[in-house]
Parts: sequence; structure tokens; C-alpha cells
Amino acid sequence: MSLPNDPIERLIALLARTPGLGRRSARRAVLRMLMKPEETMLPLAEALTAAAEAVRPCQACGNLDAQSPCGICTDPRRDRHLVCVVEGVADLWALERAHAHHGLYHVLGGTLSPLAGIGPEELSIQPLLRRVEQEGVTEVIIALPATVDGTATAHYLTDRLKPADVAVTRLAQGVPMGGALDVLDEGTLAAALRARRPV
Repeated sequence: MSLPNDPIERLIALLARTPGLGRRSARRAVLRMLMKPEETMLPLAEALTAAAEAVRPCQACGNLDAQSPCGICTDPRRDRHLVCVVEGVADLWALERAHAHHGLYHVLGGTLSPLAGIGPEELSIQPLLRRVEQEGVTEVIIALPATVDGTATAHYLTDRLKPADVAVTRLAQGVPMGGALDVLDEGTLAAALRARRPV
């Protein structure tokens, strides 16, 4: 799809392509930026250019950073024996915001999906197996989505990791903090009951 020649419409069209912004939101953002371009547009353009030139995937885990290995992989305070496997960088960033994981990560780059033509070769599975074998990993936490593809990928990884004699765990699934039972779907309730533990 070609972009309009008009600079304002072109900017709106480009912003509307970003996740979470529709055309109306993009139009509002552009209008706000055009009111004070020196305060918002020029610094934003500078930051976008700098990020496009500097940010790359980490060669060790797949995170996005301006250095490789990334800041997480080079942090000496991290537990190097613990690796959390995630579908994408957004999941890694979400776990980091929660400050709940103090080990390393491994970004798969998706989940197995035969219908979409995504097999083990399209994912970063071999590098994960090498890391576990060569870096003294003792536990792999599988933090994949609770979908059919996520579950299939978790089972596949568990099978592939068995020869490595490493503990394989999975995120608990069930009732969210502050969640009322009467608004949860049946799958979530069933998962919560299966994952129950003593108090």
C-alpha cells in the first residue's frame, strides 16, 4: 500500500500502522505533535533514528538491546542456571516489568503452528538446547501462552529437554489476582483447579 504524498497524511498513515493505534488515534497524536514540533516531533524522530541504527537482537537470548549480549545476559546478578523460555520479546519485557524472574531468558520467536507452517526449524529451539547443554542450566521455565500452539510447543520442548537432565517447569495458570470466579472462562477455572496447592 503506497503512502500519501501530503506530509501530514503520510505521518498519520505511518503512525496508524503501529500496534494499538488506529487511524483516529494516529490523527490525534499527529495533531498534538504538530502543535509543538520542537518539543515532541524532533526528539521523537531523533530517538527513532537512533533506535533503528543501534537496536539488534541479542545473540545469546534474542532480546532487543543496543548491545549484544544484552544487558540482561551480561548482568552478573542474574541466576545463570535458570532460563525462562518465552514466545517473543514482548513477553520477556512483561516478565521484567513484574520483577519476578531473576534468571536469564530465551526468546523462541513464536510457537509451533503446523497450520501456519511454523515448525521447529523456524524457531530458536536448537540454540536453546545448546545453551542448556553448554552453560550449566539446571532449570528451564516454559512461559508460553496457554493456547493450543503454546501447549504443543511446551510439550515439544519438554521432550527435547529430557536427555539434558534439566528440570523443566511451566508457569501456573488459573485465577488472576483480584479475579472474580463468576467472570472467568471455563478453561481458566479448570486450569486453576488442576494447579491447586496446599495452604
